[in-house]
Amino acid sequence: MELKDRLAKMRAAAGLSQEALAAELGVSRQAVQKWEKGACMPELEHLVKMAKRFHVTLDGLVLQSSSRHVEEMLKLSPISPDYEHMHFWESYPVNLEIEYRQCMEEGKDLERYRGLFQAAAAMPEGEYKERIADVLFDLQYHAGTAEGYAYDEPSDLEGIRAQADGWRRERPGTAVALDSRVRGAWLGRLCGCLLGKPVEGMRTPELHTLLKSAGNFPMHRYILSTDVTQALLDRFHFSPYTQFCADRVDCMPVDDDTNYTVLSSLLIERYGRDFTPGDVARLWVNCQSKDAYCTAERVAFKNFVAGFVPPQSAMYKNAYREWIGAQIRVDYYGYINPGNPQLAAEMAWRDASISHVKNGIYGAMYVAAMIAGAAANEEMDTIVRCGLSQIPRASRLMEAVEGVRQDFAAGAPFDAFVQKLHARFDEYESHDWCHAISNCMIVTAALLYGGGDFAKSICMAVQCGFDTDCNGATVGSVLGMRNGEACVGDDWRRPLRGTLDTSIFGVGRVSIEELVRRTLEDVR
Repeated sequence: MELKDRLAKMRAAAGLSQEALAAELGVSRQAVQKWEKGACMPELEHLVKMAKRFHVTLDGLVLQSSSRHVEEMLKLSPISPDYEHMHFWESYPVNLEIEYRQCMEEGKDLERYRGLFQAAAAMPEGEYKERIADVLFDLQYHAGTAEGYAYDEPSDLEGIRAQADGWRRERPGTAVALDSRVRGAWLGRLCGCLLGKPVEGMRTPELHTLLKSAGNFPMHRYILSTDVTQALLDRFHFSPYTQFCADRVDCMPVDDDTNYTVLSSLLIERYGRDFTPGDVARLWVNCQSKDAYCTAERVAFKNFVAGFVPPQSAMYKNAYREWIGAQIRVDYYGYINPGNPQLAAEMAWRDASISHVKNGIYGAMYVAAMIAGAAANEEMDTIVRCGLSQIPRASRLMEAVEGVRQDFAAGAPFDAFVQKLHARFDEYESHDWCHAISNCMIVTAALLYGGGDFAKSICMAVQCGFDTDCNGATVGSVLGMRNGEACVGDDWRRPLRGTLDTSIFGVGRVSIEELVRRTLEDVR
């Protein structure tokens, strides 16, 4: 086989057009065309480039005697991932801009590398971008703290406790029976999640337009499929998930927020109350497919399979490490530790540390501790302080939540909180929309401004936008535990029909009463 024929065959095997090969070599298409017709020979520099491109020796490319070797090499094309079709949650290079922002918020000394991160983020997906992303990960992982950084944010439990105020253990209140509180917490979580589920991902301008057109602003009821008119859909960029509207479901549909609560029950059943972070990781791999996990959880799942164990599973190429994922997973630890915020927060840490760091962990500890505290306290600010007692004083989350408390105490209206929130966080940026801090602020405001009223509070949480189903579910858990099942009226319960659907292997659809029974068995 002559050189001209080998060139054409190798180019075709590599999936390259003449134009594409010419662009890689820095020559014209006509030059490649002439080589393949045998009208002229490539210059040496171009032969060297083509030998490297087609993974053959220069002799194998040029000499007729090596044509057999060329034929063998053509059959063994390089094996590599299809980077362009990799899901963006699983691709670290796709998230380099998020990674850089996350590093800046953590106070890493990387300001001088801003341009490098931006240039790498702009590269086309492929092997070279992957290689550069590996270098950038190593760079940020070993970066020190920038001079003057105002926060001190450990991720280990001992370090967190050393900087937290702590909270004494209290007996659950006797005005509401414990079984009513646990049932209320489950119902509150499911109803709050269902309230926000149809509009998860919808930004507030369109969300408020939808609510106002349906006479549901301020929000006071579920969104119905009949609220979503064709005229609205023609105007909106985001289409609500009408299949999850309260008038379309026959149970609480599958949702990651509720899957995690059931998984926590299975965790205690299999490994006991002394479970470890490694136990949580094993349960995840055994109980759900990869597609059941999102953002930081999806990265952690991949890391478990690749052999990374907690806490490395939370750190390796995880740009989402302070997002909301951990704080939507830990309600159950509050359910089974009523009146004991510290133990609820410790269990939350064991869970959260497999996928999150710093404020991503603190959000989980804050939520679990509030739910535990809600079983023993009625004053909403006291419940919030139960949560804050478990996280570091010098953290960004503490500062943000304290700001909400102070504004509320000073008499600032709820609308002022919403304006302040949206001025600080851009809901059109996924990092802001899904971050632990922005969403913890919404949960805190809904609890304080809602004044203990279940319906008012979950509606406030959803009406703020951001991660609507997550925040509605968390607020519902806290108030269900505080108030008991009576606070969740029939209009809220009816769409659930007493059942919850999951994507957990071997569980499927389960009775809410069965979940309550299991939870009460785990209470200590």
